[in-house]
Amino acid sequence: MTTSDGGPPVIEASRLEKRFGEFTAVAGVDFTVREGECCGLLGPNGAGKTTIVRMISCVSPVTLGDIRVFGMNVGAQPRAIKALLGICPQEDNLDPDFSVLRNLLVYARYFGIRKSEAQRRAGELLDFLQLRDREDARIRTLSGGMKRRLMIARSLINRPRLLLLDEPTTGLDPQARHLIWQRIRALKKSGTTILLTTHYMEEAAQLCDRVVFMDGGRILADGTPEAMVRENVTRDVVEISGGDETLVEALGRNGLAVEVLADRVYVYTDRGEELHRFVTENFSVEQCLLRRGTLEDVFLKLTGRELREP
Repeated sequence: MTTSDGGPPVIEASRLEKRFGEFTAVAGVDFTVREGECCGLLGPNGAGKTTIVRMISCVSPVTLGDIRVFGMNVGAQPRAIKALLGICPQEDNLDPDFSVLRNLLVYARYFGIRKSEAQRRAGELLDFLQLRDREDARIRTLSGGMKRRLMIARSLINRPRLLLLDEPTTGLDPQARHLIWQRIRALKKSGTTILLTTHYMEEAAQLCDRVVFMDGGRILADGTPEAMVRENVTRDVVEISGGDETLVEALGRNGLAVEVLADRVYVYTDRGEELHRFVTENFSVEQCLLRRGTLEDVFLKLTGRELREP
């Protein structure tokens, strides 16, 4: 199989399944990731995103179907595949007994990198992730943002051709998140292929060339962020709080797509300014907000608004 740009895919999953006893975590999915692309796996807790990342990284065996990474089967050639991967898992697993720099140097040994070269690469990565001034610090003294930056630095020590980022900015403050976004963009620019899972739809919109929405172990939709918004929601969204049944009935009579929640009403339209004027001029409401449709609207439309427990 070749991708639309004519080259072989970096990741190719075919009829991929993963079961844990009677539970099916991934249910026969097919997808590809092209070279140089940043692809986002999006979905609620339990959608199967991390399970797919673990299978690609040769950590969790495939139940049925096939995954090939750089043309190699994950079950048959795990060592060769791992040598080409950089992996930043959800949970921090840095060695607390080592300093920041030592964590990088010890990890470099797994790839057979010479000590002098490991020192040079570690220094470059500490500069890249703005951790140079903490190179002698113990892990327990680092903030959450510093730990995530060090996890990303560690995942890059072998100069991977494919980087797997599993929720890399969860729990970080905006400054740390934006710094990591800057570094991911720089990696994209250098040609690194990236597979990213995230619950932040803004993050996906900022970083991803393509997104794959999942739920219940299945793929629901696949395309560029712009195409996903265009195909699944309207250009504009009007959010209304404090409206009554009269307002909802009036919106319905106009043939508008209306979603009524306990505390607000969402109206989906391509004529947002006109609708905003109609509401504010004819009804007494607490707030009427006009905004563009986003990936978060797509996420909620495809997967629902019910709270998901991990």
